[in-house]
Amino acid sequence: MDAIVTAGGIPQPDEPLYAYSNGDSKALIEVAGKPMIQWVLDALSDAKQVDNVIVIGLSPKSGLKCKKPLYYLSNQGRMLANIVAGVNKSLELNKNNQYVLIVSSDIPALKGEMVDWLISVCMQTNDDLYYGVCTREVMEKRFPGSKRSYTKLKDVEVCGADINVTHVRMATEHLDLWEQLIGNRKNSLRQASLIGLDTFFQVLTRSISLDDLVQKVSQRIGIKGRVIVWPYAEACMDVDKPNQLEIMGADLARQQRKAAAPVKKTVKSKPAKKAAAKTVKKKAAKAKPAAKKPVSKVKAKRK
Repeated sequence: MDAIVTAGGIPQPDEPLYAYSNGDSKALIEVAGKPMIQWVLDALSDAKQVDNVIVIGLSPKSGLKCKKPLYYLSNQGRMLANIVAGVNKSLELNKNNQYVLIVSSDIPALKGEMVDWLISVCMQTNDDLYYGVCTREVMEKRFPGSKRSYTKLKDVEVCGADINVTHVRMATEHLDLWEQLIGNRKNSLRQASLIGLDTFFQVLTRSISLDDLVQKVSQRIGIKGRVIVWPYAEACMDVDKPNQLEIMGADLARQQRKAAAPVKKTVKSKPAKKAAAKTVKKKAAKAKPAAKKPVSKVKAKRK
């Protein structure tokens, strides 16, 4: 499966990460010694089920590295247009492709095994769109203090993942509605209002379950959708604010130190070695039977 990485966003002066971007792409903001997007590319490199990687919004001049074939497309101006361009490039590489990964460049904690997990779970069915979520419990256990925004439903509180799987035909159908949904992706209530006032009211009053919400959304849009509940918070931990950037920097730096730390071998000191050797000798001596002394024969004197 090909992965489309969206990296066209440039923070504006009124946005939280503007001071960290130096007028460049958000994807290139440094996190623990690497551009944010490089961590994502490392994960895609390690994923066994990823074939090609298509980066939208950057150029080869960015100096990024990837073990998989890497392609660049210019920013098309809008997120939906970027996704459509990425899908078209994937079909150009292989006309038989049916599904693609849509990956945000701002989830640097993502790992290769997590990407493979998502693809394996999604490919068990033949739906049009697989949308991932994380529960509040999973997020706050892994990243306490991340200040994520949650949608409160009847049975659970969730936030959205930033890596999802979609059928390639989704890039050419329902474009007007998709444009509105993507434009309001940070506001779940506005998204709900776009798909019906009844759904909006049910989300607002927490009277609808996650499964029922997915079913209503799918019917409204006219697709077969499936929600994927992530056991990994990393897929939902995007970097939008300075405190999230700080959390990710500390977390990834800690992982780097742990990976670089030498494996400590237990070395016995010389006195300890001598003591151990004496113990072994004593045990060996006890285990070995004592040798019998030879009995000397004395001839009896004849009278």
